[in-house]
Amino acid sequence: MDLQLKNKKVLISGSTAGIGFAIAQRFLQEGAQVVINGRTKESIDKAVAELKSLVANADVYGIAADFSNAGEVDQLLSSFPEVEILINNAGIFEPKEFAQIPDEDWFRLFEVNVMSGIRLSRHYFPKMIEKNWGRIIFISSESAVFIPSEMIHYGMTKTAQIAVSRGLAELTQGTNVTVNSILPGPTKSKGVGGFLEDLSKSSGKTINEVEEDFFKNMRPTSLLQRFASVDEIANTTVYFASPLASATNGASIRVEGGLVRSIL
Repeated sequence: MDLQLKNKKVLISGSTAGIGFAIAQRFLQEGAQVVINGRTKESIDKAVAELKSLVANADVYGIAADFSNAGEVDQLLSSFPEVEILINNAGIFEPKEFAQIPDEDWFRLFEVNVMSGIRLSRHYFPKMIEKNWGRIIFISSESAVFIPSEMIHYGMTKTAQIAVSRGLAELTQGTNVTVNSILPGPTKSKGVGGFLEDLSKSSGKTINEVEEDFFKNMRPTSLLQRFASVDEIANTTVYFASPLASATNGASIRVEGGLVRSIL
């Protein structure tokens, strides 16, 4: 299927690894021009080289920006003043007991997970409206509606992303701009891989046993009963960023393996 993305200009925040990297690869396979982002030049150079080895004639660039630093975000926006598709993927998470989460952690997760998308969207959204075409997608999480007890502060930021996404969508009425959220479930990204390895070492179980235990005890409602792959998330994201998904706007699109027991 041709997703009609050839030569579309795409920016993906937090995309040197994991879900963001997979999304970048998928866009490049569709012929899009892609800007990836990471916190360091070294990570970007490595990711760009890998993407070029994976996709022939990949039109890919990279820029370093730490989304906890508003000044670095401004530099990114100056370097790439216009894009047609924005994927707000930058995010951090950490399991921590509620009573042990200090104010600084709440603000830190909000700064990176929520304000990153707000700052980028605030810049690009008016330009999309002016040109009467554009896509903004927030990579939220099933944790936005199924708040994890082991990291409530993370769930809070993911709910906030959906609110911002829906609010922006309200401003697109009568245009060809859409704003949506993607809600992945537990996904075997780089960060989750490290989390599983840590649990494996601390529990004396194999990674497969840890994964089985995770879905049995922590996410028993999952119908998938495994971690999704980053490619499964990327495929959904890129479709909804394409012209083919023009009738989907203001939506929260679930890619969470049936974990959330809701028909809406």
